[in-house]
Order: sequence, then C-alpha cells, then structure tokens
Amino acid sequence: MLDADFFRRWMTATAASVDREAERLTALDSAIGDADHGSNLQRGFTAVAAALDKEAPQTPGAVLILAGRQLISTVGGASGPLYGTLLRRTGKALGDATEVGAAQLAEALRAGVDGVMALGGAAPGDKTMIDALVPAVDALGTGFTAARTAAEEGAQATTPLQARKGRASYLGERSIGHQDPGATSSALLIAALADTAEADGE
Repeated sequence: MLDADFFRRWMTATAASVDREAERLTALDSAIGDADHGSNLQRGFTAVAAALDKEAPQTPGAVLILAGRQLISTVGGASGPLYGTLLRRTGKALGDATEVGAAQLAEALRAGVDGVMALGGAAPGDKTMIDALVPAVDALGTGFTAARTAAEEGAQATTPLQARKGRASYLGERSIGHQDPGATSSALLIAALADTAEADGE
C-alpha cells in the first residue's frame, strides 16, 4: 500500500529528475515551442518540493492536491494548468484514504488524465503529454515498470507525429521530427513514480 510519504517521495523524485533534465526539455521545446518548458517545470517542481517540506500533508490525495496547486501558481504557459490539473484531479479521485493500492492509483490517475484532455482538448496522437500519459495509465495495472516503459515509448513515438494541439501545432509539418517536450516531461513523472516504487520494493 502507498501512503502519504510515498507520494511525497514521488514528487521529490520528480523535482530532482526535472532539475536534471531541464536543459534537455528546454532544447526540445526550443525546436517546436517557446523554449521555456524545462525552466518553467523546474521552477514549479522546486516550489512543490519546498511546499511539501513545509507542510507534510497526511494523505496521498492531499499531497497531490498541494503539488497541483503549487504548479498552477508558479508555472507559466500551458504546462502549469495542465500538470496542475493532472495532479489535483488525481488527488481528488484518491479522496481521504490514508493508504491506496496501485489499482486505486491507476484509476485516480486516469481521472487526472481525463481532466488534462478536457482542459487542453488533446487526444492520443496529437503530439502532447497525453501521448505518454495514456499508455502509462493503461500499463499501470500491469506494474510500475510497465507504466514507465509505456510512457517513455509514448514520448518517443511523438517524434514522427505532426502536432495538432498547443504551440507546436502552429508549425504544421515543421513539427514533424521533433519529440514532444510535454510527453517527455510526463515520462519523467511516471519514471519517478516507478523509481519510488522500486525503492520501496513495490
């Protein structure tokens, strides 16, 4: 079972991963976006880690709601509201339970992903974060490692796609041949989840 401490460590691991990969995310974004995805997420997840240090929410849902709120208030552009919605919706779906199982997390994460799709209007194949998140959620029932692999493969599969949503869609065919930065950062989020689960022997 996964408790609030597990979710805090997941968010902290994500912050560390985003910190390490910020330059790569920004480089990907410079090809098809505003060249700020890495720096924006770095600022947001640094704020998440600081808030969790200060507050220590008592339930998994509360950890994710706090993290989502921080991202919405500190990250510019589209990624703040999108990531914030993902985590807040997931947290709300988990409710007040002090511990949750992997199946509950998968179900809650699906609610979060549905919230992102509703907010951004994106579907699988549009070359967005959805292309990493949907396969990850589908695979989570099999295990955390399967979810990480599915997210990474989903992100890589955005390279040959033409963007149909977001800033990259303005480029039309010129968006082809570039991996989507949002899908790439989403894969980092899922990889951090798998790493945290592995460290716990889940």
